[in-house]
Amino acid sequence: MAVKIKLKRLGKIRSPHYRIVVADSRTRRDGRAIEEIGLYHPVQNPSRIEVNSERAQYWLSVGAQPTEPVLAILKLTGDWQAHKGLPAPAPLLQPEPKADKRALFESLGDATEAKGEAITQKAKKSDKKADEAADAAASAESTEA
Repeated sequence: MAVKIKLKRLGKIRSPHYRIVVADSRTRRDGRAIEEIGLYHPVQNPSRIEVNSERAQYWLSVGAQPTEPVLAILKLTGDWQAHKGLPAPAPLLQPEPKADKRALFESLGDATEAKGEAITQKAKKSDKKADEAADAAASAESTEA
């Protein structure tokens, strides 16, 4: 029997959650699993990855084959490098907390005070009528010639 380490999908349509499971290679994606060894929540920011390293090492040592997505997760956590005897990867970087958008907007507003009226002014109705009359006269002259 071939054993695989794969992702078992849970969650709603647009909010997937996965469990990292050890299962027979012939079972369905969301079918029966031998053991659950971790979690993967890709929608959260940053993605939530939890792997029971001890159990992952055990299953890799007895010959369980990880699928490509699980292999990428195991490389991020360092379990794959530990299994292969490679140097450990750099720790996962946590994103910097985002600056408050409202405070940033207000600070920019203070620096660039309004300095007067708009650059282009609205045309008045009487000006539009005069421009249209001038255009009509010019087009009439060009057709007469």
